[in-house]
Parts: sequence; structure tokens; C-alpha cells
Amino acid sequence: MLKTDNISLRELVCEDWKAIHQYASQEIVSQYQPWGPNSENDSISYVSEVIEESKKVPRVRFAQAIIETNSGKLIGAGELMIKSIINREGEIGYIIHPDYWGKGYATEAAHLLLKLGFTNLNLHRIFATCDPRNQNSEKVLRKLGMTFEGRIRESILLKDGWRDSLIYSMLENEWKADNVNSHK
Repeated sequence: MLKTDNISLRELVCEDWKAIHQYASQEIVSQYQPWGPNSENDSISYVSEVIEESKKVPRVRFAQAIIETNSGKLIGAGELMIKSIINREGEIGYIIHPDYWGKGYATEAAHLLLKLGFTNLNLHRIFATCDPRNQNSEKVLRKLGMTFEGRIRESILLKDGWRDSLIYSMLENEWKADNVNSHK
């Protein structure tokens, strides 16, 4: 299990759909996403889908529940998706219940996803995208030390039209250098 003092990541289980639905059904949570707000069936389907994908070999989707240490509650989800096995490239994403916004949980979860990718899965490059309007998500990517690569124009269709995406990345040598320096 990957963990910090404040959170841990674990595999999703069927019963998690209820906790996920508590935030995924909110407009504010899905405002920058091509999905949502979720119906109960949407949340059930999401959890079922990621559980099924976790059984595939080779596994390319690692969806994780974000659990707050103090309460033991599921407060969000994070994913690492392997985009290319040959090129050892992955993408991370995260979502947190709004009651837990601004407490550093997204940054900690994203850091653990990077750790999973670079340490456990031997990836070379991990990237993340965010809506340019989602300044809080962009702050998370900057705090992680990811490098801004640019803007992908009109890459995702949302309810209100096409959305640009900002792209950030980190390479395995940057991960290793950051983690060697942070443990001195």
C-alpha cells in the first residue's frame, strides 16, 4: 500500500461506489471533466469498470481509492494509466471530494501515483493534463515539480464546448533526483 502520514492509496472495491458517488454526483467536481455529474448507475459502472480492468494482463489502468488516514474515509480517487508499454509512458489523474479541497490531499495522492509509476512500474515518463481554468489542479502539478510542456488545443469535448488542456510531465531521472534530494 502506498501512503503518506495523511492518506493512503488502495485498490477500489465494489462498495466504494457510494463514497465515490458522494463527490462524483456534484457539478462542481465534474465541471472540467467530460463526465458527470454522475448518476448512481454511472458511479457503480465506473467502479465495476476499474475493478475489471485491474484483472487484465498486462495491466494498464491503476485506479486507486484515496483514503484519509485519520477518518479512514474514501475522499477521492487517483489513476495511473499506462499509455505506452514500449515507451514506458503513463498518465496520472486525481479527483478529491470538495469537503477535502485545499488540504494538500490531491498533491499527496498525485505524488503517490508518480511513485507507483516510477518505482513500482518502472515508467520513464509520466504526464498529466488539466483544464486551463482549473488553477488548483495546475498548482498541484507545479508543486509536484512537473514540467509544463504546453497547451493542447480543443482536445476534450465538454458539455459547454471544446476544452484546451495544459500538459505537464516528469521523467524518471527527475523523479529520482527529486527523491534523492528530499531524503538528504
